[in-house]
Amino acid sequence: MLSYQEIASPIRSAVDDLPSAVLKRSGSIFYSGKEAFVGRKTLYVLGLNPGGTPAEVPTRTIADSINKFKRCGEPWSEYLESWEDAAPGTWGLQPRILHMLHLLGLDPRAVPSSNVVFVQSRGEKELGLEKAELLNACWPLHQAVIDNLNIRTILCFGSTAGAWVRGRLGAHELVDRFTETNNRGWTSRTHRNEHGLQVVTVTHPSRVDWKNPEADPTPLVGRAIARV
Repeated sequence: MLSYQEIASPIRSAVDDLPSAVLKRSGSIFYSGKEAFVGRKTLYVLGLNPGGTPAEVPTRTIADSINKFKRCGEPWSEYLESWEDAAPGTWGLQPRILHMLHLLGLDPRAVPSSNVVFVQSRGEKELGLEKAELLNACWPLHQAVIDNLNIRTILCFGSTAGAWVRGRLGAHELVDRFTETNNRGWTSRTHRNEHGLQVVTVTHPSRVDWKNPEADPTPLVGRAIARV
C-alpha cells in the first residue's frame, strides 16, 4: 500500500495550502488514487469542475475528498467507480474516457486525473463568476503535479477547461488538430508552450461519443504523447 508521505512534498504542500473557504465547499480534488501521483507520468487529465448540483450544506466537501485520497489503500479511478448506481465504469462519460485510455495503453488508476477547479457548480456560467478566485486557489496544486510528475501532455475536456489551462501555461502555438468526419465537424486541438508542454483540448465526453471513430480524438492525444 502506498503511503501519502511517498507523494512528492510540493504536491502535499499544495494540498495543505488550499484555502479553508474552498475546502468547505462541495466538490472533489483528485479522480485517481495515490499511485497516479508518484513517479513520472505520461498524461494529466483535467475536466473543468465536478458535475452535479452542490448542496447548501455539502454532504461531501473538498476536504472529505482529500481525506479519501489520503486514506484509500488500493489504486482507484473515479472512472471505474459506480456512478448513479450503474455498473462500475458504465455511466455517462466513463466508458468514453476508459475507451481512450485503453487505446493509449494507460491504466486509469495510474493516470493523474482531476478538474481545473475543484468546486462543484450548477453550471459553467456560475463557475465563471468566480473564475479568477478559484483558479488562483486551485492552480498551485496543478502546477505542483505538472512539475513533480514531469507532465508533458495535459488532456482537457472541453474548450473552457482547455482555454483556462492554456492561459495558465502560455500554450498558444497550435501544433495539431482533429476534426470530426461527421456532419457536425467539431474540432479538437493541441497547443504547445515555449517549453514544449502540450495542452490537448478535446470535445467533451459528456457530449461526444468517443467510441465512434468519426468523433474519436484519441489519435490526436496519442500523437501528442509520442511528440514529447
